[in-house]
Amino acid sequence: MRILLTNDDGISAPGIQALMEVLSEVGEVFVVAPDGNRSAVGHGITLQHPIMVREVKLQNTTGYAISGTPADCVKLAVQGTLIPSPDLVISGINQGQNLGTDVLYSGTVSAAIEGALQGFPAIAVSLDDFISNDFSYAASFTKNLSLYLKEMGLPRDTLLNVNIPAVPEDQIRGVKITKLCLMRYDNVFTDRISPKGTRYFWQAGEIVADQCQDPNTDLEAVRQKYVSVSPIHFDLTNYRIMEQIQNWKIPV
Repeated sequence: MRILLTNDDGISAPGIQALMEVLSEVGEVFVVAPDGNRSAVGHGITLQHPIMVREVKLQNTTGYAISGTPADCVKLAVQGTLIPSPDLVISGINQGQNLGTDVLYSGTVSAAIEGALQGFPAIAVSLDDFISNDFSYAASFTKNLSLYLKEMGLPRDTLLNVNIPAVPEDQIRGVKITKLCLMRYDNVFTDRISPKGTRYFWQAGEIVADQCQDPNTDLEAVRQKYVSVSPIHFDLTNYRIMEQIQNWKIPV
């Protein structure tokens, strides 16, 4: 099995290093990842300037550090000449959750979406902690999921978005197949002045409390110490209101 491994935290991030180690036990791993942190860049691609590529010596393979976005990495890997065609695309392990509407902003998830767009089975994996560097269970789970996915298969337009609670392995209660939580954030923009007198804003945010208490959502599953596995795809059409919209008399 040939595995394309990428992320949005950068080629040197501990999450991708942990995955590289365990996935090399079950397949041939090719690493094509950003040369630095590209968190929250969404599905952006690079069109206005060249994408620089640098070979990087890794544990048991040669990786490629890319100056572009996570989606660029997958595009370049599978449509360029960097690596052979993969059997599976894995993005992660991200340091921090990618739950609910996070998938709209996440470079991690966007890389997996790009893999699915290109016709490959794909997995995005995130650890629900922005500080912990213990990716051992998350990496082991991803390896086992990869082998299971090889056996079961996925529809061509679908990827799996996996979020793993940052708790000791013996506290993991199991795996839940979940839907995305339609959550929102309380965003805070701190207004500051730079040493040169330029005004700037620093953005942060917290998930609004008491959202998605439905046990079938990814957010609630992770809160309850379950691994969340959400099948997602990239058809954003709202089919529920198609008929209603078709009855509109839109002026021309």
